[in-house]
Amino acid sequence: MDGQATLTAAAGGGETFAPELTLGEARARLFATGGLGEDGGYGADWVWLKMWRIPFAFPNTDGRRRAVRFHDLHHVLTEYPTTWRGEFEIAAWEIAGGVNRYWEGWVLDLLGFACGLAVYPRRVYRAFVRGRRSRNLYFETWDDSILLRRVGDERRRLGLDAGRPDSVGARPTWRDRAAFAFWAWASVAAYFATGALLFAPALAALFVAWLWLAR
Repeated sequence: MDGQATLTAAAGGGETFAPELTLGEARARLFATGGLGEDGGYGADWVWLKMWRIPFAFPNTDGRRRAVRFHDLHHVLTEYPTTWRGEFEIAAWEIAGGVNRYWEGWVLDLLGFACGLAVYPRRVYRAFVRGRRSRNLYFETWDDSILLRRVGDERRRLGLDAGRPDSVGARPTWRDRAAFAFWAWASVAAYFATGALLFAPALAALFVAWLWLAR
């Protein structure tokens, strides 16, 4: 579709990216396997998703474009797949490490976190704890030279070179559990707040119609 980015979140695992690849090479492979086009949909006006074969979309804002450049590299580095499960996991992983001032990233990650709690709670918990034991790229200034870095080097630098994507390393502490509880609560609050904002116009229209019919 012209002017649109499409992401089909199907069942299955993600791709393993060899440590000798550059981030740019690995990202190109991620785009190809995910059907995201050569530019990953960065230039599209809308982001199209499919959930249970039902398509829906949201605007591809400038803020979302700035955040997704790092987000896509996080998929490469963490090896969380571009499936619904993987998106929920990476949302928890990013929240644990912080999303800096990428407000659209915060909102999307909080929504993903909340959805993940409902369907993949253990995986979301493990991804969150893993995020507290590693770092992410959101606190760096974007430069295209980032794409020239090697996958293996970045994993070591960010503390992602040990263990599998579904492992947390050391035993979670009470601080990990407390942080998870806080962000779980925040994600659910964000989920319902976003739903209220989205459906408020429709509810208001129904209320006005009810008042008019009740006259």
